[in-house]
Formats: sequence, structure tokens, C-alpha cells
Amino acid sequence: MRPLHRASSLSSFGDVLNPDEAQEPILARPVRSALLEWLTEIWAEKELVEVGLSPRRRAIFHGAPGTGKTTLAHHLAARLGLPLVAVRPDRVIECWLGQTGRNLGGLFDAAGPEPVGEGPVVLFFDEFEALAGKRVSGARNAEQERNATVDTLLQRIEAHDGYIIAATNYADHLDPAIWRRFDMHIRIDVPGQEERERILSRYLMPYGLPSRSLAALAESCETASPALLRQFCEAIKRNLVIGGRVGWDMGREATIRRILASVSPHPDLGKPALWARGLDDRAVEMIPWPLPYAEDVVDVSVEHAERVVPGEVVPLRRGQP
Repeated sequence: MRPLHRASSLSSFGDVLNPDEAQEPILARPVRSALLEWLTEIWAEKELVEVGLSPRRRAIFHGAPGTGKTTLAHHLAARLGLPLVAVRPDRVIECWLGQTGRNLGGLFDAAGPEPVGEGPVVLFFDEFEALAGKRVSGARNAEQERNATVDTLLQRIEAHDGYIIAATNYADHLDPAIWRRFDMHIRIDVPGQEERERILSRYLMPYGLPSRSLAALAESCETASPALLRQFCEAIKRNLVIGGRVGWDMGREATIRRILASVSPHPDLGKPALWARGLDDRAVEMIPWPLPYAEDVVDVSVEHAERVVPGEVVPLRRGQP
């Protein structure tokens, strides 16, 4: 039985994310610089054309899992005022001979400018290695089909005049010819201390931490991805909302113990100190409890900080005098 023809609409191949849905990413300085450079040359297209150049339109984001590659791609598309089409491999790759290549053709046709396509858009390929893995010499059967998919992808990328961003956790798995078709290759690493503090602050909202507690927690989360930091913060808030209702022990140590047991770092990134030491990590005892709302956080001065015993600060809850 032959597969049904897939409708050539962008929503058939993935999720269409609008600019107003984007969230500004918290980036390390090298990545911020690379992004600013790319945006600046896009906005200077006329001047570049006058000197025989054109803005780069294709980039690969590579790095560890959970480092915010999708968030960054969506933010970039929003800065350009364009929708992001987050292509899902399961909606493109099929077992029927030649169907994956035809799906790619339908995708790129739909991403073209009107009236033929629905563009302009930014095409975003996550888990790019699923489509663009290295070709195999002398391939047969399934490997031959994968080679044909890469050949089709190369042709369509070369002919496409719009923006393409690809993301992968395994840059070394990509076919070398695919790698060369992209103008920029930006490594997205795990966040540094400053970025971890900002990420924790963002995802703990509406709660907050005094600066010393925040710095200690961020330090103990070294090597953690933004995704892990977000899961940790959301687990704290979830515990605070439902813990009392289900009769859990809502003490600080019991709560943190539950969270560390249910939220785990990716094996490829190593284990941050907070997960390695558990409740013995000094950052735990520095978390004020009950956790204060951000507007109620009382920060002590550097001079007074020496006289504050970690864990003794219990800021007021919202609504208290």
C-alpha cells in the first residue's frame, strides 16, 4: 500500500512558533557576541551587497543537551520578525522508499515565499543528525535511503534563500558536506556562574533568593544545563504548591531531597556538586526557608553578612506585616 500524499503546509512538518511567543535567552558572552554579529549583518544587507557580500542565512547550533538551542533559535526568528518552523524529524522521516526525500521537498516548497509557499519563515531542524547523518560508502538498503535523504537535503538547502538553523547534540555525526553548507557554527555550552544566577532567578519567580544564597546555589549547579536549572526551580515551586495538600514533609531538607531524587542531570554533562553532595552541599543550608517571594527578599550587606548564620533567615511571606 502506497503512503498517502502529505499536505504541503508548514504545520504538517512541525510546530509553527510565532515571534510574540519567544523568550529572550540567557546567553554566555561568546554566544551573545556571535548572535549580535549575525543580526547586525542581516540588518546591514544593503551595505554588504554593495561590497559584493550577502548576509549569512544558515547556522548550526551544537552543544550539550538542554543548553537552550531551541530557545535561541526562536529568539533569533523573533528578532527578525519571522515565525519559526520547528521541524519534527518524526513528521519528515518515513520508512517508505523515497518518501523522506519527498517530504523534505514539500517542506522547503512550503517554506518558500508566497504565492507558492507560506514563507518567509525561519526553518529550524532539531536533532539534525537524524536527517543529516554521515553518508556511507557502498551503502545498501536502509543506508542507501539515508544517503539519498542527505543528497536531497543538500540540494534543497543550497537552493533555499531563507533562513535555516539546525541544532544537534552530536556535531561529529553530521555529514561533512552538510556541515560545509552552513555559514556559521555556534557552540552552545552550559552556562557560566553569572548566567546560572540569572536563569535560577528567572525560573524561581515569583519566589526569590538573597544574593549570597543565589550565588552559592548557582556555584553548586556548575555544569548544569539551563534545562536542568529550570526543572530544579519548577520542582521547588511545584512542591511548595502541592506538598502541603498531599501531606509531605515541607521542611527544607525534605523538600530538596525529594527534588534531587526526581530531577537528574544528563549523563553527558557530569553531576553538579548539588547532586553529588546532596543535603551536605553548603548551598542547601543557605536557602532561606520558607522560600520568600522575590518582593520580600531581604538582602544583607557585605559587612553584616559575616554575622548571618546560613539558613537562619526566614523572610516574611506575602501579606504579612
